[in-house]
Amino acid sequence: MKPIITIATVTYNAETTLERTLQSVASQDYVRIEHLIIDGCSTDHTLSLVQRYVERNQARHNIRLICEPDSGLYDAMNKALLNATGDYIVFLNAGDCLHSTDTISAVVQKTGWVKGSQRHPAILYGDTHLVDNEGNFLRRRRLTPPDKLTPDTFLDGMRVCHQSFYVRTDLARGELYDLQYHYSADFDWCIRIIRRATRRRFRIVNTHLVLTDYLNEGMTTHNHWASLLERFRIMAHYYGWPKTVSKHLWFVIRAIIKK
Repeated sequence: MKPIITIATVTYNAETTLERTLQSVASQDYVRIEHLIIDGCSTDHTLSLVQRYVERNQARHNIRLICEPDSGLYDAMNKALLNATGDYIVFLNAGDCLHSTDTISAVVQKTGWVKGSQRHPAILYGDTHLVDNEGNFLRRRRLTPPDKLTPDTFLDGMRVCHQSFYVRTDLARGELYDLQYHYSADFDWCIRIIRRATRRRFRIVNTHLVLTDYLNEGMTTHNHWASLLERFRIMAHYYGWPKTVSKHLWFVIRAIIKK
């Protein structure tokens, strides 16, 4: 029996971007998918879109909707972790899409899945393309995935996009998102997951595939800087102040050189 992949999508008033995400999941040629949709009681047409999606695709994929108030994005994502029943989990936000119709099949193939085995990879990761509102390719992410993912990888920034980071659910559930972070809890979470997998000598697999088309929506300047400040705090916590400060000096120099 092949593994079940949980795709978790967090929504709140996402009617303008959700349709493409739902269609992306519905078009997958892999059927053992649990699509877990966590909605924060949307007041637009988001829930109507989800209802139509369920009616059309429930026979193909297991679709579960949890609709209740939450305390923000990462609180909702914690609900997804606690409710997921698949063997692996990945987060796909409204507006983001799986790169191709065989993305999940390709990821599953990389697991080398054998029922009952304890050697399945703890983490599988890949590359990400940035796309516009029509889904047209813009560019690859500036930070590309390393050949090998280690606890020190994120000292250079978020080298792997959160939406291209598949985690074994039993491991993921043991590391909830830290709600003290409002903009970069995913950065903190990925570091903790990698550190835990490394300590336990679990396998981490680079799929060498483009896994996600990420909607290139700019954050407001205020949130962008708040996110950077949170990332600085997170890096200092895991890597120490000297390494974090020296890395950020290099980031500044690099930015000036590339102008």
